Amino acid sequence: MQQYIEFATNHPILSAVWVVLFVLLIASWVKSKFSPIRQITPTELTMLVNRQNATVVDIRTEADFSKGHITGARHVQMADIEKQQLSGLEKLKAEPIIVVCQAGMTAQKAAASLLKQGFSSVSVLQGGMASWTGASLPVVKTRR
Repeated sequence: MQQYIEFATNHPILSAVWVVLFVLLIASWVKSKFSPIRQITPTELTMLVNRQNATVVDIRTEADFSKGHITGARHVQMADIEKQQLSGLEKLKAEPIIVVCQAGMTAQKAAASLLKQGFSSVSVLQGGMASWTGASLPVVKTRR
């Protein structure tokens, strides 16, 4: 314990950075535990689609969507979600919705917007399409 105290007194800035990072990590974990938006794995996505008829909403660009997307995914731009132009998703407010982006970060904002619009069960694919393709799961390519 004496070594930790000595390190902290010799390196106050580095110690402060470690404390801040630790607090941010704990805050992020607590926020995710109490968030109504679930983070799901590719396996959980497959189970939700097969067992509960979940709808996958891909918010990536048209070009990225065409290069490869999850089978049955609907393409809806992030701007359209924010403007509440949901291309027929309004009928599915009681059904599970899974939002997918490239890395899983942008999907959080889209999922929060969908929750505000009255969707009851919204999830985000953890890691986005990168985790889906990283797990060697199939993608569908759109012909131009």
